[in-house]
Amino acid sequence: MNTEPMAAAVPAKTPSKSAGVDFAAIYRKYGTILIFIGICILASLLSPTFLTEANLTNVLRQVVVVSLLACGVTFIIILGHIDVSLGSVLALCGVIAASVMATTGSIILAVVAGVAIGIITGVINGFVITFFRIPSFIMTLAMTTVARGAVLLYTGGSPVTGLGDFKVIGQGSLGPVPISVLILAVLVVVSWILLNKTKFGRYVYAVGGNERAARASGINPDSIIVRAFIFNGILCAVAGIVLMSRINSGQPAGGVGYEFDAITAVVVGGTSLMGGTGTITGTVIGAMIIGVINNILNLMNVSSYWQQIIKGLIIAVAVILDVWTKSARIKKKA
Repeated sequence: MNTEPMAAAVPAKTPSKSAGVDFAAIYRKYGTILIFIGICILASLLSPTFLTEANLTNVLRQVVVVSLLACGVTFIIILGHIDVSLGSVLALCGVIAASVMATTGSIILAVVAGVAIGIITGVINGFVITFFRIPSFIMTLAMTTVARGAVLLYTGGSPVTGLGDFKVIGQGSLGPVPISVLILAVLVVVSWILLNKTKFGRYVYAVGGNERAARASGINPDSIIVRAFIFNGILCAVAGIVLMSRINSGQPAGGVGYEFDAITAVVVGGTSLMGGTGTITGTVIGAMIIGVINNILNLMNVSSYWQQIIKGLIIAVAVILDVWTKSARIKKKA
């Protein structure tokens, strides 16, 4: 008689699923919105002024420029690139628009001129990066200096004034809603559609995830990169027009440091600096987080030096969380 146990009697050992909470997965899905809600609650506790209508409207107006920049650079970062010229391009486009407005008195011509400059800078950035294979950080760093120098040369370092009705873009309202917020809402929807509902958006994710695989599947990564930089340039121009309109003058020194806030908003919103992942919705929430943090720090009269330190820590923590969630996902798949 065969006394050996039947093989079927001993079930194969399978890896057991952890019954614990997957904090990495929760953070990937809901982290940004939970952080935003938590910061708003904290802000309301720290300052009774925070929840007033005047202050919330002010936050919305202030967050428009950073949100526009952030939406544009989201495409760039998903592609695995970076653009540090946002603030300088914003200033160049905004000042050119203000100058055309002062000369012609036409808001339409001013907007067209500003957007045209944004498109030109986008074409130059995208073409040089793809044709000469120059790292995007180096190229856009060069564009930072060129654009800032160009606007200072054009204005002689003096602000452009006498803009007439130009201020309606940044200061006007339709009922209770600021016009600048309506502009942001339209462009956020456009950005979301481009990224989620078009072939271009699918290709952005594909190139950012694996450029070689995308090229092998018939996608032209160079074309996608150039088009992304053009769209980014357009949103930089609109941001510049809104900013110069809000302060009712063309300031050649305007926009300094805005690129840092925009990139911080994108990273806080869940877009990976390594490329391949990111959403417009997350970016907008990230921009709101930065806006609320700036607002509450100002309400509490926190030194601008401390504000810089806090913003630096925020982007460091956001990158650490991004690396952590990616590592957790890889381990889970393994």
